[in-house]
Amino acid sequence: MIKAVLTGHSKGLGWGIAQSLLARGYPVLGLSRSIHAELQNQFPMLLQQLPVDLADNAALQKLVSGNLMREFMADASLVLLINNAGMVSPIGPLNAQAASDISRSIQLNVTVPMVLSAQLAQLLTEGQQLRILHVSSGAGRSAYPGWSIYCASKAALDMHAQAAQLDKLAQIKICSLAPGVIDTDMQAQIRQTDEALFPNKKRFEELKNSQQLTSPEKAGERLVDYLLSPKFGSMAMDDLRSH
Repeated sequence: MIKAVLTGHSKGLGWGIAQSLLARGYPVLGLSRSIHAELQNQFPMLLQQLPVDLADNAALQKLVSGNLMREFMADASLVLLINNAGMVSPIGPLNAQAASDISRSIQLNVTVPMVLSAQLAQLLTEGQQLRILHVSSGAGRSAYPGWSIYCASKAALDMHAQAAQLDKLAQIKICSLAPGVIDTDMQAQIRQTDEALFPNKKRFEELKNSQQLTSPEKAGERLVDYLLSPKFGSMAMDDLRSH
């Protein structure tokens, strides 16, 4: 049996991923600040949701010290961990970044994926396989003004996947995947940002206006196809747009 643990499942790309997994009949444990009532009604036997603010370290520690994930994955032959939750804030140069915003961003974008990856790896039993997919970004591979925290956090996921792959753990495959530019609330937030804080704002406005943003449904479907592919894990870093 295939089961998936998915962070940030209630909105945007996370919702698209959840929809694709559930439609294929795979049980999903969704971890997000909010639950998705429509998905729950549509897939009552397959979707388990935990409302949790993963940007709060105390909430994360409570999650990993409990039995929820152990019980969820107990009867799975293949466990999928999709580290999707993330935030683009704070946007702006160093002298415009609040310490609390930096801390929450690094917690959600970096600490959570690394902690959950280690946790599920330790919970594996004999015969189980684990596939870890970090939702990365082109911003982790190209620097943008105003995005020093976001760029650094996504670059951290890329390096984490590369180093973890070198561990050569037989039961685990990992990839940090850039999914392309998707029409989500994060994109809307970027377009609403003061250009003084994010000089590349016009480029993202043009992407929206020229209909170059991928829908969450399509991106989620393609990401799940990639995750379930026999070739998954052959590359520690990849870009969905190249497939």
